[in-house]
This record gives sequence, C-alpha cells and structure tokens, in this order.
Amino acid sequence: MTAFVVDTNVVIVANGRRTDADLQCQLACIDRLNDLVAGQSVAIDDQGCIVKEYADHANWEGGPGVGDKFFKYVVDNQYMDNRVHRVSITPSKNEDRGFDELPPNSFDRSDRKFLAVAVVEKAIVLNATDSDWRIHADLMARLAVEVQQLCPEYRASGES
Repeated sequence: MTAFVVDTNVVIVANGRRTDADLQCQLACIDRLNDLVAGQSVAIDDQGCIVKEYADHANWEGGPGVGDKFFKYVVDNQYMDNRVHRVSITPSKNEDRGFDELPPNSFDRSDRKFLAVAVVEKAIVLNATDSDWRIHADLMARLAVEVQQLCPEYRASGES
C-alpha cells in the first residue's frame, strides 16, 4: 500500500487558516485528508518531528476542522502500522543535508523531515501551497519522490 506524507500546509489549509488559499484549494485538502483518515496509509517520522509541527497548527481534540481531525487520527494511530507508518530518519550533523537520508540540498529546513520520510518510505508527498516542492523539482526527481499538488494554482504561480 502506498503511504502518503502530508506537509503541514495541507492541514492548515483544510482548517481554513490559510486566508490566501481559495475555497477550491481548501476543499481539495479536506477531501484528501478525509481519504487518508478513511483508510489510506500515512507516514511520519519516529522521532515525532512531524507530529510536533502538526501540533503547532492543529487542535489535539480533533476539531473543529478537518485538519484537526487528521492530526488527531495521526496521533491516535501512530503505533498502528497498518494506518500510520513511523519511519526512522537520522538528523544529520551536516546542515546542508538536514537528515542522513538526504543529499546536500537547499530545500526548506522545516520541510526536510517530510522529504526524508518520503525518501525512506517511498511515499507520496501531499502539498497544497508550499512552492518549495515545485522549486526543487530537480531534487524530487533525483530522489524519486512524487509530489501530489492539491492546489495547482500554487504550482503554477510559485506562491508559497
């Protein structure tokens, strides 16, 4: 089963907290997160870096937004490997890499954990509004990481 790594911007947009994301973008994020909660596999790191970042933007109680619901799902199921895969990634002492699983890169430091998990798990990254995934398409190709752009207008415009 293919696993998915969810960039935090998807959670934020699904909750309606990204005011520059239009309703179509928000609905795409809501639909995709609902699909994941309904039974698709999610990948996170085993050190809790991704969960910690989600916690900065989502409600532990799972509401009122769909992003909050997804966050609670991940937290509640993080030790159930058939739903949430905890992937081991290794922080690198080399700041140009971020994680040992990555080559030297200029990718956004805060997003490297998502990329490292995607590399190890061979997972698909879900992105809504972060232009780094588009800007670094060459790195994604080198690492064989697929990125699904939920809000195509951000892929085309380069906004983040």
